[in-house]
Amino acid sequence: MLKLGFKIAPEQYTPSEMLRQVIAAENNGFDSIDVSDHFHPWSEQGQSCFTWTWLGAAAASTKKIELGTGLTCPILRYNPAIIAQATATVSSLAGGRTYLAVGTGEALNEYPVTCEWPEFDERQHMLEEAVKLIRELWTGEKVNFEGDYYCTRAAKLYTLPAEDIPIYFSSMVPESAQFAGYNGDGLITVGGSGMKKYKQILSKFENGARRAGKDIESMPKAVELTVAYGDKLEESVENLHKYWAGSMVPALFLNRIYTPVMSAENGAVIGDDFIRQNACISSDPEDHISYARQFIDAGYTHLYFHYAGPDELEFIKNYGKDVLPHLR
Repeated sequence: MLKLGFKIAPEQYTPSEMLRQVIAAENNGFDSIDVSDHFHPWSEQGQSCFTWTWLGAAAASTKKIELGTGLTCPILRYNPAIIAQATATVSSLAGGRTYLAVGTGEALNEYPVTCEWPEFDERQHMLEEAVKLIRELWTGEKVNFEGDYYCTRAAKLYTLPAEDIPIYFSSMVPESAQFAGYNGDGLITVGGSGMKKYKQILSKFENGARRAGKDIESMPKAVELTVAYGDKLEESVENLHKYWAGSMVPALFLNRIYTPVMSAENGAVIGDDFIRQNACISSDPEDHISYARQFIDAGYTHLYFHYAGPDELEFIKNYGKDVLPHLR
């Protein structure tokens, strides 16, 4: 069940660059990609294309690599019915090699276009209801839905998924992992802390899944891992700081931080030492193999490697040759 994937980052790259990356990933041994679904980037110097348009291009340009979001917030700037339709369309184009990862979002992407940012507990209730509606629409039946937040009348998807689409729930901390296990078909989280935290997330996720009567062994458990590999490690660290520092401070996920400038200010406290301590920054493939192996040994089944450049295509080629075969 192990899948080794590549993180596609519209917060940093143009759609054309991202398309070259997914094609290279498929050709160099990566099984899957996850692509962010943002309205704003983390930095004023970044990018932020519309992920669902790009996923259609990726589906049409590849043959076997799995495609999904990492992750989508289907509760505020999106109506969940539109996400149901978008994911079904990608699945149809891709012949079923599709998943959907969801979460409660960040103000960075939701507040600028809705002027709304409910408290976490409410957003969690909204997410639970949104996913219920998405699943009902994927049946192809006419759906009359009357929830606390969403309503449909005889809504029907006429282009259905080619195969069942698993929904991964995000959990960044152990406290939300039980909710993810109870409601989701899989889990997605982000590396960058000690292994104790990721083992706790898995344990809570499994508790929730067990309560819902699910087959825990068959459920995907995904984690994004930030890495830098090659002979330009200093440039890699600079890029992580330039484009991603705002995402490394938990306050961004809790507070109404809604512009890239605010995000960058939030991330100004992040130094290079912090980045090095919370990622695998090394030119030695053995370091990367050991780093990834600890997550596999803990029980994670899907690993997505996030590389912030430079020479992205060269990284994909070398990582696919030097690291991935030793993890299988």
